Amino acid sequence: MPNASPELTAKCVNTIRMLAADAVQQANSGHPGLPMGAADMAHVLWTRYLRFDPQEPRWLGRDRFILSAGHGSMLLYGLLHLSGFDLGIEDLKRFRQLHSRTPGHPEFRHTAGVEVTSGPLGQGFGNGVGFALGQAMLSAKLGPGNPVEDHFVYAICSDGDLMEGVSAEAASFAGHHQLGRLVYLYDDNGITIDGKTSITFSEDVSKRFEAYGWHVQSVDGRAHEGIGRALDIARAELSRPSLIRVRTTIGFGAPRKAGTSGVHGAALGEEELLATRKNLGWPLEPRFLVPDDVRAYWNGVQAEKRAARAAWDGRTAAWREANAEKAALLDAHVSRAVPPDLRQKLLMGADAADATRKLSQATIQKMAALVPSVVGGSADLAESNNTDIKGGGSVAAGSFGGRNVHYGIREHAMGSIANGLAYDGLFIPFSGTFLIFSDYMRPAVRLAALSGLQSIYVWTHDSIFLGEDGPTHEPIEHLTALRAIPNLHVVRPADGLETAAAWAHALERRDGPTGLVLTRQKLAKLNRSALDQADLARGGYVVHEVPGAIVTVIATGSEVGTAQAALALLAGKGIRARLVSMPCLECFDAQPADYRERVLPSSHRIAAVEAARGLEWWRLVGKEGIVIGIDRFGASAPEKVLAEEYGFTPAKIAERIERWLGHEST
Repeated sequence: MPNASPELTAKCVNTIRMLAADAVQQANSGHPGLPMGAADMAHVLWTRYLRFDPQEPRWLGRDRFILSAGHGSMLLYGLLHLSGFDLGIEDLKRFRQLHSRTPGHPEFRHTAGVEVTSGPLGQGFGNGVGFALGQAMLSAKLGPGNPVEDHFVYAICSDGDLMEGVSAEAASFAGHHQLGRLVYLYDDNGITIDGKTSITFSEDVSKRFEAYGWHVQSVDGRAHEGIGRALDIARAELSRPSLIRVRTTIGFGAPRKAGTSGVHGAALGEEELLATRKNLGWPLEPRFLVPDDVRAYWNGVQAEKRAARAAWDGRTAAWREANAEKAALLDAHVSRAVPPDLRQKLLMGADAADATRKLSQATIQKMAALVPSVVGGSADLAESNNTDIKGGGSVAAGSFGGRNVHYGIREHAMGSIANGLAYDGLFIPFSGTFLIFSDYMRPAVRLAALSGLQSIYVWTHDSIFLGEDGPTHEPIEHLTALRAIPNLHVVRPADGLETAAAWAHALERRDGPTGLVLTRQKLAKLNRSALDQADLARGGYVVHEVPGAIVTVIATGSEVGTAQAALALLAGKGIRARLVSMPCLECFDAQPADYRERVLPSSHRIAAVEAARGLEWWRLVGKEGIVIGIDRFGASAPEKVLAEEYGFTPAKIAERIERWLGHEST
């Protein structure tokens, strides 16, 4: 760290405070309190400890920094600007404005140096656990001296992060797995929007985290040497994650609003902003000031970071030369490489009859051998989800070389931890649970879609046909709700070929998450009149063509086979209808118009069959169409009894279609 007098250090910290206060005031929107209160700890961390390269924000050897309390985004933007990242003063002046690089909450891929999309509180906390888990897993595979073995994951989190349930799940997971390169700075300012945290939050946070297996310290938020000593101790404690409880004053420097909820989520106001400048001895003009000596100091910080980068490059080059095979493995992880013939290899021999969860299990074994960066896990349901990579070994505390992660019964944290693995970009993670419990992980799924993460979800037990467990475990509205998330590809395959194709799609797709929705019950092989394997990747295709038909029936998953049997019954009555399987609506929507017209001719009457709520199908069937779905909750009974009760036997589907048509298509 460059030498600095106490006066210059104070000026550097106040620069962070005032950039935040000025930006929030100019936008008349935002959260100045956290950046102003946390500026000291952030300054110590970024100048003395954090390893980064502003010229290459995704540099492999960097430390990872997460602002879990994303509402305090101007803290991060100010640090990125001062550190030399591609974020200028004009960007700070456009805080919270349309198309700016400084949105209200940090967004991954949107701003250089932002590691995660941190908005909903607690998600960044879980993401950081995923980063640390990935670092431990990859380092274990590469062996001693490897290029990723010594970086740390740091985060600044807030009271709100620690109140949200996801952080409890993630903290428990991190403590159990002894993720020692995880260091969190807790901005303990005692204030939330509604007032003091004591109105609702009175637990002993230190004892709570100690019980989780974390190393816990407490420091004064303005004592730079104390913060530094705490970070030194935390970095040396490699057998446990660390929480440093930093006592701060929210909105420090604002003479009337500091320490109050009034500075949490609103601009200071011109009068208080002026008073803050005077209180901190800050020039009244100009706004967005970075004094020359502060700029020079940060230039010195950047020079030290460049020197650290150069030293890392030298060590890495020597390691690569001595470990060619491990270096190739590292490159496969960095690129998340998949073979060019992956789809062909996964489809080979996949035309089989079974539950799609079991067909998925067979595909997982194939793709795990082909794609080394794939890792999997389940929320204590691996036996039911069929998600184990056989022979892949399990990840455990102090033993991170396996490929199977046991998340425990923690769907919410599983989603955010898997997102952390995906954000870091060194693994392709998949995670499993029952479709009904996708509700528990929905916030993480939505953020994966928003952030364009390659995260894969294996959601099994996909309908009422899971049977006796009853309505609490039988999804009804879940397909509709998940399909409503932009950029999430929900794939519900009907047989072995579609299941293998779904996995190929998920592994080849780099711009968003994919959810595989799979059956508990065994399905028959589809009888296809012809198949171009390329059509399996189009989201929807014609399973059975019928010359002269003017009716098309769409189905997904287990209902495709049932609909095929129903159409055979209708054919016996002279009703000609063609069958379309549509495992992925979003993929089908992305096809050229002429292809979509060939699959769903505008001249046809269209029916959709799916054992779910089915609201999304109406836009395809139109006002003259019909959706055969379920508009009530399930029941506890054997699968075949439920099929009869809910009208999902071939005979009952044929009857519904016949009534709808009134034999107009004969």
